[in-house]
Amino acid sequence: MGKTTGFKEYERKVETYAPVRERIKHFREFTQPLEKDELTKQSARCMDCGIPFCHSGCPLGNLIPDFNDAVYNGHWEKASALLHATNNFPEFTGRLCPAPCEEACVLGINADPVSIENIEKNIAETAFAKGWILPEPPSERSGKKIAVVGSGPAGLAAAQQLNRAGHLVTVFERDAKPGGLLRYGIPDFKLEKSIIERRLEILEKEGIKFRCNVHVGKDYPASRLKEAFDAVLLCGGATICRDLTIPGAELKGVVQAMDFLTQNNYKVSGDSHEGESIDARGKHVIVIGGGDTGSDCIGTSIRQGAASVTNFEILDKPPIGRPAGQPWPFWPLRLRTSSSHKEGADRHFSISTKSFVGDARGNLKKLLTVEVEWVKNPDGRLVLKELKGTEKEWDCELVLLALGFTGSESNLASALGIEMDSKTNIKASDQDYKTNIPGVYAAGDQRRGQSLIVWAISEGRQAAHHVDAYLMGTSHLPLKGSGDLPRA
Repeated sequence: MGKTTGFKEYERKVETYAPVRERIKHFREFTQPLEKDELTKQSARCMDCGIPFCHSGCPLGNLIPDFNDAVYNGHWEKASALLHATNNFPEFTGRLCPAPCEEACVLGINADPVSIENIEKNIAETAFAKGWILPEPPSERSGKKIAVVGSGPAGLAAAQQLNRAGHLVTVFERDAKPGGLLRYGIPDFKLEKSIIERRLEILEKEGIKFRCNVHVGKDYPASRLKEAFDAVLLCGGATICRDLTIPGAELKGVVQAMDFLTQNNYKVSGDSHEGESIDARGKHVIVIGGGDTGSDCIGTSIRQGAASVTNFEILDKPPIGRPAGQPWPFWPLRLRTSSSHKEGADRHFSISTKSFVGDARGNLKKLLTVEVEWVKNPDGRLVLKELKGTEKEWDCELVLLALGFTGSESNLASALGIEMDSKTNIKASDQDYKTNIPGVYAAGDQRRGQSLIVWAISEGRQAAHHVDAYLMGTSHLPLKGSGDLPRA
């Protein structure tokens, strides 16, 4: 490493945020970047640790010590090449990834880990600013045609990899613009949509075709996929939202989080959107669900002008440090406080919603809760126990259900005769991403279930290798951990 004692000399630093009173007035990104000399110091904290567990912590297998060393030595273009060798879209993951690599950082055993995610973001932004990221169309075309269904991170990564192999790639997207949840699920204050457009322009110039407003299986017959293309890769995501089936769930004002976030993103982009407007302005908002989607609902509600925002989580409040039984380098389930949480949300843990209460016209007015605890039953499983005497009534006019996703939509799979697993995900091999139908593959959340953006990109890249090998007999597209990537 460039500075073997850097981890002893410099403290961890990351980007700061604009003040709350300023940032909640708009939907733009509000981070305040570190100076280049500070980033050099942060990269110097990367240890000469011998076995970089950050590699295994990262679903993409990013060459983290290598690009940290390049940044420390001022070789930013080299750092960009190293980063892009394993990650098609570091400008996305550098903003949105929860950084499992940092939890696996060796320095994190007894100190603050290296600020890997922030360095990654700055490498990508420097590369764009310097003009190093240019379209790289293949020199030869194979003549093979591939359909990628879904333009989220898995679909986009797979499309770019397959295009690099020389195939003719068409990406089908049922929404108006490509991006999937990156565009319609992630609020602009976390990912401005110009960041997506910048990358899409590169992909289009490389030769990838996008067909938007085309719902395969509805507007475009599923049977035509097999007729018109040599291979099909399904990357449609896990889009079935989990419901809360309790009394009053049908009331006006009980809304799925993704409906709320998607509509707001349309509004921010200035695009029209069908359906009745969902607006938090002046309302007491309760967000049920403590994950990233719930956090996004909190930040969006505050920016829309909610009277108050309260967040419920049925699980116990996690510890700030690593819990017992989750040692380094495993991912710990500990308390995570997002920028949105810090903007004025009232968080409650170990609380269960029992029913919604409305007025005579079917409008939500209140909800009823009870506090809970998790106890082990005789076979060792944790079960939920309600605590008597803890019932409470809450005023609210808007409830946002951020309860996660239960799987992928089955229509297209059924039309193609594809098997699905017990969790309503498309059943495809962990080894080669094949479904039971020859020439049809699946990757991303549609295959593995709801997961991280970094996992979606990883799955798209892996699946692309196997689709290429299916068409050509072999593939030179890289696989994670294959050892055929450039080194510093």
